[in-house]
Amino acid sequence: MSAVPDSSDQSSQTAAIPDLNNAASVRRMHLNHEANIKAVGMLYYLGVIIGVVVVILSLTGTIKLDKGILTTSSIAFTLGLCIFNAWVGRGLRTLNPVVKIPAGVQAGIGLLGFPVGTLISGFVLYLLFSKKGTMVFSDEYKQVIAATPDIKYRTSIIIWFFLALLVLVILLGVAAALVHH
Repeated sequence: MSAVPDSSDQSSQTAAIPDLNNAASVRRMHLNHEANIKAVGMLYYLGVIIGVVVVILSLTGTIKLDKGILTTSSIAFTLGLCIFNAWVGRGLRTLNPVVKIPAGVQAGIGLLGFPVGTLISGFVLYLLFSKKGTMVFSDEYKQVIAATPDIKYRTSIIIWFFLALLVLVILLGVAAALVHH
C-alpha cells in the first residue's frame, strides 16, 4: 500500500522555501524584521561603547572602584563582555546565524530585568526565533538579499528622533554621574 502525500502537507513544506523568482516580494515581506534584527545589533554596539567608556573612566580614576582583585576582575570582565557583544552585534548586523544562540541566551537573561528588560528581551527573542527570524537568518534569504540589492529599509524621521533622544538621555546620565561623583 503506497502512501499518497496529503496536499496540506505539501503546501506547508513549500511555504518555508522562498520563491527566488519572486525575491522582491519575499524581501519586502521580511524587510521590517530584517531591519529590526539589525537595529538590535546596533544596540549591542551601543552597549560596547558604554562598556568601553566605563573601563576608561575606571582606569583613569574618574570612577572609583574598590581596590584589589575585584577592580581588576571587573575591568577584565567588562572588556571581555564588550568584545563578546561586539561580535554578537556584528553578527546581528550581518545576519550571521551563528550569533542567534548567544544573543538568545543574553536576551533570556535580560528577561529578568522587569519591566523594561523583560519587554525588550522578549521582543529580541521573538525577532531571533520567530518564523520570520528563522527565514531572515537563512541561506535562502541571503540569496534573496543578493537578488534585491535595490530594496532598502527606510527609517522614518520619528525613529531617528527617538534614537537621538535616547542617546541624549544616556549622555546626560553619564554627565550627571560624573558631576556628582
